[in-house]
Amino acid sequence: MATLALKVLDKSGKTICVSSGEDYVSLVCTAEYKEGDRIVLETSEKNRYVFLQVDDALGAAFCYITGNVSYEIPFGEKRICYSPKVFYGNRHYLYARVARQDEIGTYRNMALNVCDQHGDTGCFPHAYANVETRGESVFAARNAIDGVCENRSHGEWPYESWGINMQDDAEMTVDFGREIEADKVVLYTRSDFPHDNWWTQVKLSFSDGSEILWDLEKSSLPHVITFETKRITWVKLSDLIKADDPSPFPALSQIEVYGRGL
Repeated sequence: MATLALKVLDKSGKTICVSSGEDYVSLVCTAEYKEGDRIVLETSEKNRYVFLQVDDALGAAFCYITGNVSYEIPFGEKRICYSPKVFYGNRHYLYARVARQDEIGTYRNMALNVCDQHGDTGCFPHAYANVETRGESVFAARNAIDGVCENRSHGEWPYESWGINMQDDAEMTVDFGREIEADKVVLYTRSDFPHDNWWTQVKLSFSDGSEILWDLEKSSLPHVITFETKRITWVKLSDLIKADDPSPFPALSQIEVYGRGL
């Protein structure tokens, strides 16, 4: 069994509230968050599948953690890519639970992580890119794996997306943190037409060395591709060829990678 502890710390590292348990821990924080506050999940066992909920309005993420996790509570510009309900008020319900083996092997979207953040957090899946438009939170790579598929506008939640800053060499990677099985990818390309452009072709590269060139169409509907089951640790989206259109703004609202944990 793993000993789990959830803590809310202020910017100086002082503990606001804490709770612990074996394979499961819950915490109710009855304080309004302030800038600099963070949520910490401590675990006695590394490399574990867990359900982690850092806020009841955000919901739980099915994560793979390599060690302790520190989650910075967003404020200001960093907050606008989230629902206004998230981290709001003075009553917050958090929990973490070690996943069962039958849950690990369930077929699901392996890219989904509502708890993803910038940087190496030890909490997977994790999305990162070589460019994010103007460094703004509403165009960060993490937006493409947050489970929000609304793609008919752009900007503040629920229209956050991965923005490529008009760069032809833009690429984004979803790192699973361990080996998984995958056999399907779904893309929701942003379709705020006529503001947006779109991609006519993209490339999927996988950690096993395989690649797929994928032709896309102008659409707000999900683009779906299936393939023989691969064992991979990451997938990369690159070689983004935009359509011959006056708009210079293609973008990605969501990527889903379907498969199973091992």
